[in-house]
This record gives sequence, C-alpha cells and structure tokens, in this order.
Amino acid sequence: MTSQSSRDRLVSRLREQGIRHAAVLEAIAATPRHLFIDEAMSSHAYENTSLPIGLGQTISQPYIVARMSEALLGAADRLDKVLEIGTGSGYQAAVLSLLCQRVFTVERIEPLLRQARRRFHSLGLHNVFTRYADGQNGWLSQAPFDGIMVTAACPEVPEALLQQLAVGARLIAPVNALRRLDQASVQELLVITRSEDGFERQQLEDVSFVPLLPGLA
Repeated sequence: MTSQSSRDRLVSRLREQGIRHAAVLEAIAATPRHLFIDEAMSSHAYENTSLPIGLGQTISQPYIVARMSEALLGAADRLDKVLEIGTGSGYQAAVLSLLCQRVFTVERIEPLLRQARRRFHSLGLHNVFTRYADGQNGWLSQAPFDGIMVTAACPEVPEALLQQLAVGARLIAPVNALRRLDQASVQELLVITRSEDGFERQQLEDVSFVPLLPGLA
C-alpha cells in the first residue's frame, strides 16, 4: 500500500475526479504520502481521504491537495515563490516543492513543524523554507509571493496575506463557515486574484478545514 503503483492508482482516481494539470498529477505521483503520516496508518496513505496527524490537525485528502495546487498554478506550469500558511504534516509543501522554485511555509504548532522539517530534510527538499510563526501575518520579509495557499479555514482572508500577494498572483483559501455537516464546518474554497485595481474572487467548491487560529502553540 506504500508502493509507486499505489500512488499511480491514486493519480488515476484524481484524474477521474477532474484534476487535469499534468504537473500536479506528476507531483502527486512522485510524493510519498505514507511518509507524512503515522506508520500505523500507512495502509491508508493512498486512499483519497483526510487522516489525523495529531494535535487536532489533519493531512488533507489528496484530491484537495491536488485541487488547491492546480488552482494556485492556473495556466502556469511552475511558479517561482509561493507561501503556504499551515505546514501541518508537510505533505502539501512537499507537493508544492515539485511545482515551485521556492516554497515558504509557516506553522504555529511547533511539534508539527519540527516533524515536518525532519521529513523535508530526509527527502532532500532543499527548496522548502519553514518558519514557526502566526500564519495570519504571512512572511513579510519574503513578500511579494507568486502564489499563497492557506490550508486552514478563516472567516475572512487576513489583510496581511492579501498585501503580500504579487499583482497577477493567486491566493487559495477556505473562507467562511457556511454550515455544519456531520459535525464539521463547511467553507467555500476561494481563488483570489490580485490585479492592479484590487482583488477578484472566484468560488471553486465547498470544503472542510480546521480553523486558522492566532498565536503560537
């Protein structure tokens, strides 16, 4: 269940679900998701489902990782510099590392970040840069970014993140608790594109993410 054939089957399922970006599918196929979860759950690594990673956090289902990555890239095959808010297990950043020249990822929960750093190091992902900080503030010293991905739900996208987005770039985020479904909050997955005149919003689909919290843990 941790073999390349398992990853290839997952990619086939993602293609059936509408993921079309070739580079995104290749990145999913190349990223060993089983290394980003507890060994006890490795048999579920290539199922299209979210899984717990401890401390009240989850690793997103592969479809959502692929969908957000595809939306971030748009028509581009590769981006230069992107910011991820919410490192979590590190899986999404690892996928982005194959799609972007540089990935800057911020995490507020220190034990998760330490673990993710070890994974990045063991996989030789030298283009992923990490920071222990409140993600709502972004990473100002590295701005502007050619793309920003928020992997936790927020009532509104923090203004600091919008201002760190380059003109013409996209921000992907789950926004607003629309309703509760089976005890889980459901949000809108939004694409926000910055133009010379402001910000344009496009809704993709409903998603369910853990909340974006302030401060450090």
